[in-house]
Amino acid sequence: MNTSVVSVVRYEKPELSVRKAVELSGGLKHLSARTRVFIKPNIVFWTKAAPLPKWGVITTSRIVEDMVILLREHGVADITIGEGMVTMNPKDTETPAHAFQSLGYDVLKKRYGVRYINVFERPFEKVDLGDGVGLNFNADILHSDLVVDLPVLKTHAQTVVSLGIKNLKGTIDIPSRKKCHSADPDRDLNFMVARLADKMPPVFTLIDGIYSNERGPVFDGRPRRSDLLIASTDILSADLVGATVLGHDPAQVPHLVHAAKNRGRTPDLSGIEVVGESVEAVTDPHPYSFPYNEQETLPLPMTKMGITGLDYKKYDLTMCTYCSLYNGAVLGAIAMAWKGEPWDDVEVLTGKSMQPAPGKKKTILMGKCMYQAHKDNPNIREAIAVKGCPPKPKQIIEAFHKAGIPIDPGIIENAEALPGMLMAKYKDRPEFEEAMFRIA
Repeated sequence: MNTSVVSVVRYEKPELSVRKAVELSGGLKHLSARTRVFIKPNIVFWTKAAPLPKWGVITTSRIVEDMVILLREHGVADITIGEGMVTMNPKDTETPAHAFQSLGYDVLKKRYGVRYINVFERPFEKVDLGDGVGLNFNADILHSDLVVDLPVLKTHAQTVVSLGIKNLKGTIDIPSRKKCHSADPDRDLNFMVARLADKMPPVFTLIDGIYSNERGPVFDGRPRRSDLLIASTDILSADLVGATVLGHDPAQVPHLVHAAKNRGRTPDLSGIEVVGESVEAVTDPHPYSFPYNEQETLPLPMTKMGITGLDYKKYDLTMCTYCSLYNGAVLGAIAMAWKGEPWDDVEVLTGKSMQPAPGKKKTILMGKCMYQAHKDNPNIREAIAVKGCPPKPKQIIEAFHKAGIPIDPGIIENAEALPGMLMAKYKDRPEFEEAMFRIA
């Protein structure tokens, strides 16, 4: 087996640290003026409604610019930055444009001649990933000569970690993303995600760990200033090292186990030469799962509040991003609505595979998938449906009110403002620099 090189470098200075990580890993070789490069940052979510806690959520603009500078030094002129970010309305094109502008990509366009694209406004092509799996990928990335993958160093509430391979999910269309969250236990999210890099052009991965995130992938996680860069010309090796740095044995990260098996490898660091910092020196455990009670019927903080008469089962792999956007807001609204009196034996089902518990008086079916799965289920005494895909705020509010849980409509109607509420955590903390997400 050939040895893969992975560099682990502490981020210290603009340009110099990225240059060191690239050079130590042997990346960006054999480039020419004719090389077409597609840069894939991680802009997992954006909203115009409030300032977004970007740290550990979104690839820093600092790293994006540093990479563009290196590519231009190698003579590369054809550089595209592309992302398919999540917004509250999947058809929204104004919010992605706002994200690109806010992150300084328009400056990169003027300064270096790069272009940036919202992949949802570009063509998609179906790619056969084997074993009957077909997903629709952005055509621009498929027809590039090199992909520069710039994920964030973070854990993920569903896939344990979200690194180089998982970052490529942002290049598939919405139907393909929903397909990834399959209810088939043998072809689940991890099975699908593991294949995302299989038919890509050559990929150079640089994991942006200036900020890392526990219990990601978005703003309700816990970011840290980690100042790390992890780079490799082999995407799986970068991810195996990244997972280890985050404190997770790659053999316990299902999509990395799948990816290693697909490549005839083992899910560990054998066959990997780590250069720069040692893995042991930089490992910092990041939990990935939000804590629930032993029965996984209620988040642990809500259990400690004494909430009774409600089962809100723990999310599973089948809950797609567009339902999960409202999940945190709904749970917050429930907690605020609690006044100490038990609710009327209500359960909430999400995703695609959850089953109703026998004897519950009221069952809220959250989202189109859950409604279609159980609309005629004889084991449900009173079904309260939220049929939208994604769910509409009005439908959510009406469903909980009908179930006797008086959630505040304003919390759900203004769910886009939730990230701004979390900004207070970072106020006056100098390590959380907005400048890392601007291009001067």
